[in-house]
Amino acid sequence: MFHKTIFLVFLFGFFSANAQQNDSIAKIDSTSNNLKFNYKQLIIPSVLIGYGVIGIGNDQLLSFNRQIRAEVKEDIDEKITIDDFSQYAPAASVYALNAFGVEGKNNMRDRSVIFATSYIIMATTVLSLKSIVHEERPDGSSNNSFPSGHTATAFAGAEFLYQEYKDKSIWYGIAGYAVATGTGLFRIYNNRHWLTDVAAGAGIGILSTKIAYWINPYITKKLFKSDSENKSTSMIMPFYNGKQYGLGFAKVF
Repeated sequence: MFHKTIFLVFLFGFFSANAQQNDSIAKIDSTSNNLKFNYKQLIIPSVLIGYGVIGIGNDQLLSFNRQIRAEVKEDIDEKITIDDFSQYAPAASVYALNAFGVEGKNNMRDRSVIFATSYIIMATTVLSLKSIVHEERPDGSSNNSFPSGHTATAFAGAEFLYQEYKDKSIWYGIAGYAVATGTGLFRIYNNRHWLTDVAAGAGIGILSTKIAYWINPYITKKLFKSDSENKSTSMIMPFYNGKQYGLGFAKVF
């Protein structure tokens, strides 16, 4: 059962990257370099979030969650904590690629504002739902299982990487979604989340970044009176790693 789940989740990750690459309705505004809103872009994240939300009280999906957990407990030898780091890899790749001279869609200032906006939306949504739902984790360690914050972080970063580099190559997006999918799988493997938690986290992450791109022109207009890129920009970004809360400070020149 768990091996079938791995196949299905990886299949979703590949499908997400390709569906977004081939979806002609995901239009780009050539003058502002930002993603234009179209309701069809909501389909994939809505399906994922919907699956997770329905799974909270659906007997069939809850039973499927427990079957996967039983398989995991049989197969698991020791926990692999790579998901604590891989959740940040897709977003970090955007800045790494730029550092190595592979330019993305937006300049440093705009991409940083988009990333910060996405993370604020994602973290606020995840933490709010955790405090409302109080779902017990598979390992029984706490009651903040739904949704998966690690997975949401990873998929927000994967969508960020996809949006910045899809005009360069589809493989950047596929790589980002593969890492994000792997992060979600490790959350299940480590007995920290149910499949429904991971699905909802993925949907929240994707949607958070899409919203960040949609509203970026408005935020940029409000934050910056001048379009000069020579001025420095400072921002504070919240972070949550599953155990700790905090604030990160970034200054862009």
